[in-house]
Amino acid sequence: MSERPRAIVHLDLDAFFAAVEILQNRELEGKPVIVGGRPEHRGVVASASYRARDFGVHSAMPTARALSLCPDAVVLPPRHRLYGDYSRQVMAILRETSPLVEQVSVDEAFLDLSDPVYPWGTAVEIAAQLQNRVREEVGLSASLGVAANKLVAKVASDQNKPGGLTVVRPGGEAAFLAPLPVRVLWGIGPVTAQKLAAMQVTTVGELAQLSPEALQAQFGRQGLEMANQARGVDERPVVTDREVKSISQEQTFSRDLVDAEALEEQLQEMSQRVARRLKRAELAAGTVAIKLRYADFSTLTRQMALDVPTDDDALIHQAALTLLRRTWQRGRPVRLLGVAARQLSPPAGQLPLW
Repeated sequence: MSERPRAIVHLDLDAFFAAVEILQNRELEGKPVIVGGRPEHRGVVASASYRARDFGVHSAMPTARALSLCPDAVVLPPRHRLYGDYSRQVMAILRETSPLVEQVSVDEAFLDLSDPVYPWGTAVEIAAQLQNRVREEVGLSASLGVAANKLVAKVASDQNKPGGLTVVRPGGEAAFLAPLPVRVLWGIGPVTAQKLAAMQVTTVGELAQLSPEALQAQFGRQGLEMANQARGVDERPVVTDREVKSISQEQTFSRDLVDAEALEEQLQEMSQRVARRLKRAELAAGTVAIKLRYADFSTLTRQMALDVPTDDDALIHQAALTLLRRTWQRGRPVRLLGVAARQLSPPAGQLPLW
């Protein structure tokens, strides 16, 4: 790392979809609000207001389960175009503050506020100003974390929701992370956390006490990354131009599909949507993949490399159909089906600008 610590801010809009819906309809204030699919269509929660979260509702939970926890919740369908409009307003405010903005998703972004002249604490003042501007100009609550790297800033922004501003000053990264569960670190999912628990490691501080060599022996290259993260080390830069790695479309069916013709019809529609998005992005797929989830939630993914990258819906559908016929156990009920375009590049015949 450079001698002068970086100043990185992570901004996360609180309960974003639900907050926008409440802004649009003030009668929803104070009520438990869920944005997501209908329970009768096997919908899942995309966003929940903090009032709904008080009942245990959280994103990715089946809507039926959410309503069993909070029967009085107001369930609204997602309006992604509306959320995109609000997101652009927030991101415009961030870009007025710094040219180094990395938008991670529709509701979160990193900013690099490092400055060789001003004190490090100036970034904290700017972060507070940003938080106020988002609240006053857009009407949304945001939680922010300020630290010397992206990892710690991201973890910090999660600590005092909603509307928190958490600061981890340079040199305090390891102490800040130490009492937190290992799951706060990037790349540590349920399986890795379970393996660590078997090693009597449940907190970041306990993880930091293990040597990089021991972690590498147990987890390979990921072990070295875990060792660095546990000590609060993260040298990744804020990336202002994120490359699109894949374009996908998937559908969870209201009733399991067992009919081949119905599955193939769905596959064709999804292939057409993926192709349209490729054309809009001026990209072509070098690989086509499918995702198949059975009624028992077991999930399979398969992919096929194409001879020539394409944005043609017929060719994408042909590849996806081949994968489906190779993968699907005929007659076995399918809960979810998806198509993805990967290994993206400019279409054949279109020269890159650089």
